[in-house]
Amino acid sequence: MPELRNLTLNFGPQHPAAHGVLRLILEMEGEVIKRADPHIGLLHRATEKLAESKPYNQSIGYMDRLDYVSMMCNEHGYVLAIEKLLSVEVPERGQYIRVMFDEITRILNHLLWIAAHGLDVGAMTIFLYAFREREDLMDCYEAVSGARLHATYYRPGGVARDLPDTMPQYEAGKFRSDKDANRLNENRQGSLLDFLEDFTQKFPKYVDEYETLLTDNRIWKQRLVDVGIVSPERALQMGFTGPMLRGSGIEWDLRKKQTYEVYDKVEFDIPIGTNGDSYDRYLVRMAEMRESNKIIIQCIDWLRKNPGPVHTEDHKLFPPSRESMKGDMESLIHHFKLFTEGFCLPEGEAYAAIEHPKGEFGCYIISDGANKPYRLKIRAPGFAHLAGMNEMSKGHMLSDIVTIIGSQDIVFGEIDR
Repeated sequence: MPELRNLTLNFGPQHPAAHGVLRLILEMEGEVIKRADPHIGLLHRATEKLAESKPYNQSIGYMDRLDYVSMMCNEHGYVLAIEKLLSVEVPERGQYIRVMFDEITRILNHLLWIAAHGLDVGAMTIFLYAFREREDLMDCYEAVSGARLHATYYRPGGVARDLPDTMPQYEAGKFRSDKDANRLNENRQGSLLDFLEDFTQKFPKYVDEYETLLTDNRIWKQRLVDVGIVSPERALQMGFTGPMLRGSGIEWDLRKKQTYEVYDKVEFDIPIGTNGDSYDRYLVRMAEMRESNKIIIQCIDWLRKNPGPVHTEDHKLFPPSRESMKGDMESLIHHFKLFTEGFCLPEGEAYAAIEHPKGEFGCYIISDGANKPYRLKIRAPGFAHLAGMNEMSKGHMLSDIVTIIGSQDIVFGEIDR
């Protein structure tokens, strides 16, 4: 019988299953992992330092680029910290819009996660299915902000603008017949809320399709069950949050435990796992998509019945309308000052955290009274999860590393900030 050789193997950074520029140094005995050492720093975007050199309102766009799969949720954590220092009250309609888009973002994140995780483990079809639904929600991003990814839609004091009354339409052309364009535009004849309502009615059936493909699939279960088990005690000790913590059976969700915006006014459940393995984390995220769908339905219902302002009317914080800016000198001055100098925060410090799709995303701001932060520290959920990689993968096979990285749902933009 041949002897087992000890190997030191580089996994990544150019690896299709590394989910970014992750370099893992694996010490192996044959194909069994003895140690996994994650190396970060190959991306480093210096977001915190960049934000310290710019006025507060010019750093919202940097937040989008941290976890570029959960854009508006990152913005939310940042603007909440600013609002905490300013003691600003966001109008209720603005809060409902934020909650609705947080949940749209959660679905977008989990769809990309299941698409990429499925592909890593060897399931091709799920990748195509999940991107079909992402396309509709990306159109909602585009309708409110003009951008499909980096929206910069949340602002201190509310959101940039109210929800549009019309949706973008498909046009017939060289590659699309009139008949195809009309079919695609069927559910785009009303407002954004009408379009979203149509989506929420169809979405549970789509999640059923994903589960039909994967949940009881024996290959999927062989690859995920009992892989990367984390006990509830260790999950807490290692600072896990979000689905990584709930997958281990701990019912912790900031939307309920440290509620913010209007999460205390909507009904939803917190799905938890029992085993703490990759399969449980998969089941938790699938259940979360269904719960997010329920929250969006409740937000649509409230927003239909309650028109009103979506942002603060304090023009030292939020720009006046284009119309008043063109015709009123004071509004023009407010506009000019806001976009050149920004606004100053009172001296002090604040930490605000939200239940990001990947876990607890928080921003800690120290203000010295200037128009830019003295210090900004971002608490990214993926950083703690990646730190648990060695413990999660010891004793597993090389192919299980791919499953464990996928079940962590890491994005390097936020880890290497």
